[in-house]
Amino acid sequence: MENATLKKIKPLGFQWETSDPFIFCVHHEDFFPKGNGKLGPASSLLAGRSIGQDFTVKDGFRMYHGHRIPGFPEHPHRGFETVTVVQRGMVDHADSQGGAGRYGGGDTQWMTAGNGIQHSEMFPLINQTKDNTMELFQIWLNLPAENKLVDTHYKMLWSEDIPVFVSDDQKTKILIVAGKLAGLQAPSPPPKSWAADPQNELAIWIIDMQPEAHILLPSATAGINRTLYFFKGDTLRVAETKLNTYHAAELAPEQELLIENESEASRLLLLQGKPINEPVVQHGPFVMNTSQEIENAFEDFQTTRFGGWPWPVSDPTHGGSETNRFARHADGRMEERD
Repeated sequence: MENATLKKIKPLGFQWETSDPFIFCVHHEDFFPKGNGKLGPASSLLAGRSIGQDFTVKDGFRMYHGHRIPGFPEHPHRGFETVTVVQRGMVDHADSQGGAGRYGGGDTQWMTAGNGIQHSEMFPLINQTKDNTMELFQIWLNLPAENKLVDTHYKMLWSEDIPVFVSDDQKTKILIVAGKLAGLQAPSPPPKSWAADPQNELAIWIIDMQPEAHILLPSATAGINRTLYFFKGDTLRVAETKLNTYHAAELAPEQELLIENESEASRLLLLQGKPINEPVVQHGPFVMNTSQEIENAFEDFQTTRFGGWPWPVSDPTHGGSETNRFARHADGRMEERD
């Protein structure tokens, strides 16, 4: 491709291909129906679903690994971080360290799995009089070898604290989950995150563009990996090249990036960061540097269960529609939001 800015264009599947230091990215969008009063969908789950392994859209939504409430019941992680950016809907979090929370509607949970944790992520359908649309990004960010086994940590980036860049013509808005843009700085990530060092130039930006909007994004340092995911809209021009919806563009970081929207409102995700440049060995929920470390992770989990599971069920939730957003940390510290 003869373009100094665009290195490669590729179509998107359910799991989006990422570049170091990112490992994994999925955009979940489910049009859940009204709730049944027990935080599940008020519709039959008996026909046409593989409950517990339901990743096929039926009637506009998936149940994922949930049996009665959609989401992801108790499961382990080690060696990386999960960044869960919730645009619409709510997530109920619980973990093996005793942490818990409900967040959504623009909030982000950033969890350092480190030396090992179990957690659950359930999607409670709290509205019984209207549909419960859920939209979120699940992003996995790698940890370098020196931090693979750090203590677990989770941090809430509440929607009220995440800055939004607005262009002069008001046609482009950029949610700055990580990194900085035009003098706006995202909230600090967990202390051992690859994102915690500004020299790694890590960025997670969600870009909303109205019809006929255009934006010139600043360049980054040579060697930074930078990918733009176009997941809603019709067509864009990126660095004067047409980009169709549901495609990603790998970008040369040294160049400023001109994005020009066309006829429809468009949404994009930008992931950027300095590569860790270490071996990556992934097996299911564990991401380490060697196969031996993966074997050790499975042995440790079988022996310790990463602290066990202090909850009476594998898919705990935290009340009905009356429950406000909150985070309870392993040390007992509470955060509460309306």
